[in-house]
Amino acid sequence: MNTLWERYHKLFPKKRCAVIFVVYMALFITQGLTVTATQKPDHKYEYNTATVVLLAEAAKLVTSVVIFVCQNSWEEFKIEIRKRTALIGYYFIPAVLYCLYNNLQFTSLSWFDPTSYFVLMQFRVVVTGVLFQFIFKKQLTRMQWLSLILLTIGCTVQRLQENDIGKVSLDVNIYCVLILLQVLSSCFAGVYTEFILKTLGRDTPVMVQNVFLYLDSIFCNLVLLTYNGQVFTFLSYQNLQPVLSFKVIYIIINQTCIGIVVSLFLRYLNSILKSFASALEIVFTAVLAMVFFGVPIGFNTIISILLIFVATYLYSANPVNNSAADSRELSKENINNNRPRIISSSDKV
Repeated sequence: MNTLWERYHKLFPKKRCAVIFVVYMALFITQGLTVTATQKPDHKYEYNTATVVLLAEAAKLVTSVVIFVCQNSWEEFKIEIRKRTALIGYYFIPAVLYCLYNNLQFTSLSWFDPTSYFVLMQFRVVVTGVLFQFIFKKQLTRMQWLSLILLTIGCTVQRLQENDIGKVSLDVNIYCVLILLQVLSSCFAGVYTEFILKTLGRDTPVMVQNVFLYLDSIFCNLVLLTYNGQVFTFLSYQNLQPVLSFKVIYIIINQTCIGIVVSLFLRYLNSILKSFASALEIVFTAVLAMVFFGVPIGFNTIISILLIFVATYLYSANPVNNSAADSRELSKENINNNRPRIISSSDKV
């Protein structure tokens, strides 16, 4: 039987991995609370959400460039961009999916009550497991699947209050289709981005890969604004005035940090562990709500914490090992078979 310390080292082989894990959770917890705080009583937003998403993508691009140049040099940045230009094509797929996810998030939260929304979004855990197996050609063990299923149940139980049972609307309508699309976009974008980071771009600095991803993302968001007839007005005073509030600016800054941390998470950890981080966010949010806002922790939350703890404990005994070095053979196999670098049947956000 592995000790807790041994399990910890299996999950986080290096100190930076644990730091990335904790920072990732903290940023997402803060983001969810802030976005909710900017809603009006009718659950709509005073600001143009597409403008906020675009500004966040631009901020991520600038931040990635600044980080790389500070660690290296401007000349080296230009050399890396010229050498790795082909990656901009591969990152177009996750860019489209992240754009779809980021914009659908505002739509879903304006239609579904928080309970229904978070219950439906927990299907990401199982979907991520399926896509991970398919794209990386790695079969998860029965124990790993059991931990993922327990994780899904734990997240769902935490969101279903006793007086909410029977009230979660699951009617099949356009908004259910949209949230399903959001789930699939988030899962596929995350797993496929991990695939690029660890195979096709394994020799490319993370921040340079971020530049390609965010260039594609900005393009996708501009296309969306064009479709909505807002491409010439999204930077107008009328659109920018609501954005210049403290809370919305904080959302943009926080979303920028999330983008950088997610790329590091997928490079040094993996999509499966990212699902556990998302589950733990729910638990910590409930605890923080009790500490700062006096929201009581109900019986369902206690059950949820126990299930998530058990799931994490089971997974830590045999976590997925999916380092960049382990993924190298997969990349070589794709090249030797003369396939497109994107797996034929196959990635946010």
